Amino acid sequence: MDVSIYRLRHQDILMLCVMSLVSFGIVMVQSASMRVTGEVGWGWSSDGTRQAMFAGIALSVFLILGRIDYSQLLFGSHTRYRNVFFWALATAGVACLVVLIPQIGIEKNGARRWLSLGICQVQPSELGKWAVVLFLAWWLTARHTDLTKFKNFIFTLVPVGMMCLLIVIQDFGTAALVGLCAFAMLIVGRIKLWHLLVIIPPVIAVAFWFVFHKEYRWRRMIAFLDPYANPREGYHIIQSLLSFATGGVTGKGLGNGIQKLGYLPEDTTDFIFAVICEELGLFGALLTAALYLGILYVAWQIVRQKRDSFGRMLAFGIAAMISLQAMINMAVATVSVPTKGLSLPLISAGGSGLVITCAALGLLYSVCRFQHTDAELLRYAKPKAPDAHGFPAVQSGVSSQVTETLWQKWTTH
Repeated sequence: MDVSIYRLRHQDILMLCVMSLVSFGIVMVQSASMRVTGEVGWGWSSDGTRQAMFAGIALSVFLILGRIDYSQLLFGSHTRYRNVFFWALATAGVACLVVLIPQIGIEKNGARRWLSLGICQVQPSELGKWAVVLFLAWWLTARHTDLTKFKNFIFTLVPVGMMCLLIVIQDFGTAALVGLCAFAMLIVGRIKLWHLLVIIPPVIAVAFWFVFHKEYRWRRMIAFLDPYANPREGYHIIQSLLSFATGGVTGKGLGNGIQKLGYLPEDTTDFIFAVICEELGLFGALLTAALYLGILYVAWQIVRQKRDSFGRMLAFGIAAMISLQAMINMAVATVSVPTKGLSLPLISAGGSGLVITCAALGLLYSVCRFQHTDAELLRYAKPKAPDAHGFPAVQSGVSSQVTETLWQKWTTH
């Protein structure tokens, strides 16, 4: 009885945070896109209307997926043609390849990142990052994958590395985000430390090569170190800092921001957090952070529960992706890290990204509503040879001795 009460409370917190962030996003996109027209008034913008429309679709997807038992994803996961995880990864990979074709991919601001689907445009990188989360959640828990062996660790990195390579051609920031989330999931999935130490140097080397390979990326790094030395290259940074400085503690009031009136680039997407802080001040910043922390809290409570490994790893991966993206976006807006083209989840303008993110959060909501054990999910796993005690040898990554000890140690303090 107590478990049901806690589960209900957690799913309510998740729904409150998601609906609040999406609603807050509609308000802030509308505010950031408002322009003075003639001598009087402010009009409802097309960006605000579009954001409200996609918000309705996104919340519907969130509620629909939240009603479906997430364990159904494992149905047929041991077969070649019914494995939803490999199909998701393959579909995202094909989309990331197709977008690079000049006649098909849509180019904006010197970057080809969008595919046209008629009424909307989709970023394949959005599909790719969530496909990696789904794949790793399944691979590390729902099948026999012994990551203590280096060859298995390398074999696990192959599809993830290929996806990151396809994404980095389009968007370096999103590729870095996917890499960070994947490493976090691998650490939770019993990766050995020396394996990680072997992989980190070449990954850092490749990252440095991508930074130096494109001149504009290197200029961003220099501008981050001293934006006032070259105001043209550091224009984004300077205007973002001005937003925080003029907003102060109380803010200028909703709709009264100045930087959005043509001074702050990407004010409805990458730098919408700066608009929030200018208009709503410290209160707006803390409210935004608190809502993301609410999602992280719900996922942490799921991870603490004694339940199936796949559900816990899926919750961990979704929360890690959302929180890392939000943290990086806020760090960019506050000039804590160099400029990256990452949106603020659920708040920044964008139709496909909003819908896909809400779909992922719908799976997290499903994990809150439905609770299983590893024994209940054995029917979805491929049968293995019995162990010495006569039980099926199906290994679950997150429920291993190392991870169980880790969770117990963290949750008892």
